[in-house]
Amino acid sequence: MKIEILFEDNHIIIVNKPNNVLIHNSYYARNIKEETLLDLLYVQLGFNFYPVHRLDRKTSGVLMLAKQKEHVSVFQELFTFNQIQKTYLGIVRGFVDLSVSITSPVKNPDSKVYKDAETLCEPIYTKLLDIPVTPYENSRYSLVKLTPSTGRMHQLRIHMNKISHPIVGDYKYGDRFHNRMFENEFGCENLFLHAYSLHFPQPLTNENIDIKASLPYDWGKVFKIFDWDFN
Repeated sequence: MKIEILFEDNHIIIVNKPNNVLIHNSYYARNIKEETLLDLLYVQLGFNFYPVHRLDRKTSGVLMLAKQKEHVSVFQELFTFNQIQKTYLGIVRGFVDLSVSITSPVKNPDSKVYKDAETLCEPIYTKLLDIPVTPYENSRYSLVKLTPSTGRMHQLRIHMNKISHPIVGDYKYGDRFHNRMFENEFGCENLFLHAYSLHFPQPLTNENIDIKASLPYDWGKVFKIFDWDFN
């Protein structure tokens, strides 16, 4: 599997992470034996890289990695001081008609303590299908833009479930009936959550970086069926 490189300078590399690829081995994914993103990048480029932030295994999209371990903290400070903006796209169950700020706390998996979390959800498109999904005679979906101002584990997936618009393809927090419909009707099994863009000032070069990651193949299939156009 070849990893798409979106940006590179002397200090960082930014890639478009595929669905279902771990960034690195961890306790939470100890039973998964597949090659990690770091493994794939080493084979592809011949260097070790150091993740600056994280994406869930099932989430695709923009990910920044440092070339030197000592620079990781430099770039992580961008997140600490809110100097970096991440935006995601999601396909969710139901119609999202209005922008909403979701502020439900999210439980830390290690400490089991709930921490403050905030996500802005903004509607882009909606679609009504004449395909029955239990318990309804049809099915409704929305394309949304998600902007988190905090970075809790599974935050976006938990928050969208909290407002009854779970992300399609989410087998932990989602709706199994809609997930199954996407599998059976469209042949799509992946999580429809994509880290679409990253915008930040590069602290070591003073360059303003604005990166967008193209959507995975199955998004194109769904956009064509739903008659959605997104650039």
